[in-house]
Amino acid sequence: MKSICIISGTDRPGSMALKIANYLAPLYEAQGVSASVVSMEDFPLEEAIGGKYGKKLPLIEAFREKVIDADGIVMVIPEYNGSFPGILKLFIDYLPFPDAFQKKPIAFIGEAAGAFGGLRAVEQMQMICAYRNAHLYPERVFLQRVKSVFSEEEGITDETLSELLHSQVKGFAQFVNRIEDKQPA
Repeated sequence: MKSICIISGTDRPGSMALKIANYLAPLYEAQGVSASVVSMEDFPLEEAIGGKYGKKLPLIEAFREKVIDADGIVMVIPEYNGSFPGILKLFIDYLPFPDAFQKKPIAFIGEAAGAFGGLRAVEQMQMICAYRNAHLYPERVFLQRVKSVFSEEEGITDETLSELLHSQVKGFAQFVNRIEDKQPA
């Protein structure tokens, strides 16, 4: 069974990104893939302070395992100040380069309080993932005015957005299942 890691892209407590990530996990399970959630809220920031690149960092290494081992990644990305949260960039900087995303399928969901639903944040993250040779899934979902279209109890309350999200889940699960196991080039 293939595995998908759903990343909640912020360390903000009680974030909508984490609520959405937790909502997605059973949707992926229903598609026949194993799904786990990794929240940037749990990133061991104290171990990264001082720019310890290249050193042995056991807490960070343990944290990133689910992402590295996953067959596919779904990123739920909130838009902060016209971009994505800094903690998400720091996490990516501590992933092995280029191996972590090499030929790995990645899907994107943007969420924001504003009218564009995290479009800028997702597009910026897509550039980073493409640079790291990921397979970018083209069907993106943008949850604009997220607090009015999503609730933990009901999920996506907007019919069109719900259809888009369910289409992405189904399509991405199939995409991950079709991708051959990652082999070194």
